[in-house]
Amino acid sequence: MVQMESVRLEFPSDTNIIVGQSHFIKTVEDIYEAVVSTVASAKFGIAFNEASGPCLTRVEGNDDGLRDVAVKNAQAIGAGHVFVLTIRNAYPINLLRSLRNVDEVCSIFCATANPVEVIVAVSAQGRGVMGVIDGGSPKGVEGPADVKMRQEMLRTFGYKR
Repeated sequence: MVQMESVRLEFPSDTNIIVGQSHFIKTVEDIYEAVVSTVASAKFGIAFNEASGPCLTRVEGNDDGLRDVAVKNAQAIGAGHVFVLTIRNAYPINLLRSLRNVDEVCSIFCATANPVEVIVAVSAQGRGVMGVIDGGSPKGVEGPADVKMRQEMLRTFGYKR
């Protein structure tokens, strides 16, 4: 019998969160290196749930508060081989390529500042992530004024010229 559960992630409003699946104990060290070598000014915490052996939540980061947030969320999800990265002073768009290049990273479920719920399946063996609910549902299709606002915002942030 498998039961489904929704886990709402909790993180500070001035941070982003990245949740993914990885496969090896060295995940936290390699993600640490990926973050600091990509955005040196980033403040962050990483928590990774082992799926075998002692089944510990492994932790790294350069900000104690964000490490605590990552641990709290990783343990709330409770699924093995899942990592949670909480970041401040950086955006996921700046880190995703580097994270995807970490050999241990299998997939990324979400990278967001939006409210997030992780859908977890619970069986006799353990827990696994089925997917995420990231933010809200669409309320319509953009019109010309929305297109203009989107284009201006991307240029303001420096993502487009």
